[in-house]
Amino acid sequence: MLIISGCETAKGDKRATLAVAGVAVKAGARSIIASLWLVNDNFTAQLAEELYKQLKGNPKTAKAAALRQVQLKLMDDNPAFQPRK
Repeated sequence: MLIISGCETAKGDKRATLAVAGVAVKAGARSIIASLWLVNDNFTAQLAEELYKQLKGNPKTAKAAALRQVQLKLMDDNPAFQPRK
């Protein structure tokens, strides 16, 4: 699994549909997490750390389910990480 934690790493253009994430797919990465929007550096660092812990502790958990669990936990723990409305 590859986490590309920079801003808009999955946002492409006319030449590269999936941007950096698309390059990773073409290079053979089996699972990729990338962003379509501007992201907070602290949030993505914590997200990656917590996600790897979650997957290591519960290896049978689906990656998407683990990601959702971690996102919700981080948003609950830190109001600054709440999505904008």
